[in-house]
Amino acid sequence: MDKVIRFVDKISDFFGLISGIAIVLGAAFILAEILARSLFNSTLYITYEYTGYLMVATTLFGLAYTLKEKGHIRLSLIHSVVKTPKGRTILDIFAFICGFIIFAIITYATFEFFWNTYTSGTRSMQISRTYLAIPQFLLPLGSFLMTLQFVSEFLKAIKKLKKGELEVESDVESEALGR
Repeated sequence: MDKVIRFVDKISDFFGLISGIAIVLGAAFILAEILARSLFNSTLYITYEYTGYLMVATTLFGLAYTLKEKGHIRLSLIHSVVKTPKGRTILDIFAFICGFIIFAIITYATFEFFWNTYTSGTRSMQISRTYLAIPQFLLPLGSFLMTLQFVSEFLKAIKKLKKGELEVESDVESEALGR
């Protein structure tokens, strides 16, 4: 179980780094476009299209890393009603199972979308004529990474339950807001 958790967490860390690199590349594209237009009265033609692809990569590759780091927005109303740490962990397990199911479906659907593009050889309508299967592969890959991270989080919660390492969680949101 620990090996699976470490493996998935390392994959999420790696793609979190790739997500950050995609942000930097997107900013570089935009800066290059600004310079080309300002200094040379020209354009790169691909900036809008490729920054869109990079934005998708940033979002989808960052999802699993953000889940691992507990950075997603949480609706803690039900969490605050459940008073015992064991009950909160069981609630988390239920949420991880729901997230897993949802992202497994999203992975399947986005893979079908990618596969249809791959088999038809569709290209973008932009000047670059990009083979759309390449950027569309980001969709099932990112969704699959999120599905794997839900498995990792589920296993971490099960491990907590088995070992009895159920710490009393402080209300992080209230502390952050100074309440």
